[in-house]
Amino acid sequence: MVQSVHRAVRVLRELSTAGPRLGVTELAERIGIAKPTVHALLRTLEAEGLVRQDRETGKYLLGPGLLQLGNSYLDTQELRTRSVTWADALATGTGEAVWVAVLAGDHVLVVHHAFRPEGAVQILEVGASIPWHTCALGKAVVAFQPSAQRAALLAAGLGRLTGRTLTDPAALAAQLEEVRGIGYATEEQEAALGDAGIASAVFDRSGEAVGAIGVVGPVERLLADDAVRQKHAVAVREVARNLSRELGAGRGTPWQAGA
Repeated sequence: MVQSVHRAVRVLRELSTAGPRLGVTELAERIGIAKPTVHALLRTLEAEGLVRQDRETGKYLLGPGLLQLGNSYLDTQELRTRSVTWADALATGTGEAVWVAVLAGDHVLVVHHAFRPEGAVQILEVGASIPWHTCALGKAVVAFQPSAQRAALLAAGLGRLTGRTLTDPAALAAQLEEVRGIGYATEEQEAALGDAGIASAVFDRSGEAVGAIGVVGPVERLLADDAVRQKHAVAVREVARNLSRELGAGRGTPWQAGA
């Protein structure tokens, strides 16, 4: 790897996770490199619009150039493009918000968000990054990854977001095996208290699980009633199946699990 590029990426990641505002000294200590080097990296990133300096504090924040890059990434996401109509239909049919996500390292990245079809104020979650093991979307897509990748993700550090977050690798492995059998995953207050989710993996023409689609909402609406829970699960799985077909998945691929 090119060392300077690697260091610049570390600066951006540190600002995105530990920020929003960090000074040169703070960044140097966190990354473990000399202050003059950090300062030079920041000045270069600032010139490209990827970071900006707060005039009052002198500390640095992420810049607007990253938004342009992020939007370009979304524009090239075939899953996102293909999922818009299906996500809207699922939101209308279930009365719940719908998220579409892709696996990015040990997190899932939300690439599309269809609002719940009602007048309440809702926050757009596109760009949200969630630890895979804390949400239905992550469990749905990881369940169908190659066995070596599943094992690596299970062996990595599994952080806790709430008291209900499942962090035991053996228990998570059992959940993933169940997902492979029934075709959908559930999450109950593991990422945020009061919230729940139901999701299914989406496959492309190569048979690879390229992401997941699912409903998210208050736990009392999604999971409290067994009949409603099953109705939503069937709807999510069917939409994932149709979306997979649109992406070129054949009938012999794993997305038929639970059919």
